[in-house]
Amino acid sequence: MKHQAKKRFGQNFLTDQGIINSLVDAIAPQEGQTLIEIGPGLGALTKPLLGHVTELHVVEIDRDIVSWMNVEYKMPSYEKNNLIIHNVDALKFDFSELGEQLRITGNLPYNISTPILFHLLKNLSSIQDMHFMLQKEVVERMVAEPSTSAYGRLSVMLQYYLHMEYLITVPPEAFNPAPKVESAFVRCIPHAKLPFVAKDTDLLSKVVLAAFSQRRKTIRNTLKPFLNDDDFNQLDIDAQQRAENLSVADFVAITNYL
Repeated sequence: MKHQAKKRFGQNFLTDQGIINSLVDAIAPQEGQTLIEIGPGLGALTKPLLGHVTELHVVEIDRDIVSWMNVEYKMPSYEKNNLIIHNVDALKFDFSELGEQLRITGNLPYNISTPILFHLLKNLSSIQDMHFMLQKEVVERMVAEPSTSAYGRLSVMLQYYLHMEYLITVPPEAFNPAPKVESAFVRCIPHAKLPFVAKDTDLLSKVVLAAFSQRRKTIRNTLKPFLNDDDFNQLDIDAQQRAENLSVADFVAITNYL
């Protein structure tokens, strides 16, 4: 298919077959599993995934691509497979409607990758694992440890819910058109049991957002609306630290204290 990549949808199509094979190996799809691909594009992952499962759901917003898929995947070579196409915005899609133990993957549009990740957190009870291609810088932030420059709000909020693993670095030339940045493939697995349980996750989000609102300032300043010096002493947390020095456990402790 000759398809002009649409900037508004953040389309960069994966074309490197060696990389594609590595991604499929990392996903390791098995017969009988419910697999969902977000943004299938021109089928770089879709086609090899269909070779492993009898049912694959794809979520695609681009009507032109959906029209092409409706023709392409009715070819005899795909007869044994059942491809279910959802022509909808992934940010508005209720993934839990597709069942339990969902395995979700995709080359996410970089311009909305973070909102999609936060949207999927709402469906975690239905998700077994997720494998995503993202901007390398975003993946580095997702898996970052405290007291590193990449560690921030995204790190804390995702690590609260997920165990994440940086898998593969993917160069720009693996895509058409080539993005201006490096990409990376990441594995996200919901915690079977949360390591630290916040009594109010909305409050946790507000505390983390406030703490990282001005990275160069100490948490005595950024968390002034929430805590005073006595509170920090009660928590046994040094108020002279910056947000990047606090662990997920520290943020949960602050939330539960409040």
